[in-house]
Amino acid sequence: MTFRTYLFVPADSPRKMERALQSGADALILDLEDSVAADRKDAARAEVARFLDAPAPMARFVRVNALCTGLTEADVASTAAARPDGYVLPKCEGPDDIETLSGLVDQAGGAASVRIMAIATESVRAVRRLMRENWSHPRLSALTWGGEDLSADMGASRNRDAGGAYLGPFQLARNLTLLAALEAGVEAIDAVYTDFANAEGLRDETAEARDLGFTGKLAIHPAQVAPIHDVFRPDPGQVEWARRVIAALAAAGGGVARLDGEMLDRPHLLQAQRILARCNPSL
Repeated sequence: MTFRTYLFVPADSPRKMERALQSGADALILDLEDSVAADRKDAARAEVARFLDAPAPMARFVRVNALCTGLTEADVASTAAARPDGYVLPKCEGPDDIETLSGLVDQAGGAASVRIMAIATESVRAVRRLMRENWSHPRLSALTWGGEDLSADMGASRNRDAGGAYLGPFQLARNLTLLAALEAGVEAIDAVYTDFANAEGLRDETAEARDLGFTGKLAIHPAQVAPIHDVFRPDPGQVEWARRVIAALAAAGGGVARLDGEMLDRPHLLQAQRILARCNPSL
């Protein structure tokens, strides 16, 4: 499935979760981690279970606390029966962490269809492992990244330059997440744009992510959803080109075809298929 937007929602706020149902996001991430204080974890788990019990117009994922906190098992055990569409694993440091969370889902009676999105770059160790290992897993549906926790782990004072562009190590983390997702055959989701009042900056960063091959972007405010969707929505000219490419290659029996004086082959077919997939995301 292709989700253009994953909107974070604090799991201890029933009001915000209910409002998020009207956001138009393709998926919600009910956050049990950073947005919930330590003394509110139990209450947040109960709110998530209640919220998941009612129908919703979009997919719903639960961001659990990191495995190193000792809280993850309780997060899954308290929510699995309510059948979330998936879990988001923060501070994931490799395929073994994905397998550990998958095991907790199985232990809690979660369905085989429950997916996992891994946040893959929140430590130096995780970034290094993206370089060396295949992160594929049967439950893995998406890889995403984040620059804030990585900054802290590195001891960096900032992750962007004066113009707002990511500095070198963070560009590397972003690129490695994209490549690892492509290798694993899962969605590549770009990080949050934290300056939610800067609509132009959000659009520019989302357009860059789209052009690189990311299939969606994390959002931290409902106002970010529509601009992200607008950027990922192909224009009519792109759609027409994609349909003509697919038709030309089909008429040629696959392999190579010619269109408007240009030779077409498999890379053009893949590009055309991706454009059409963005027209009809699976919600």
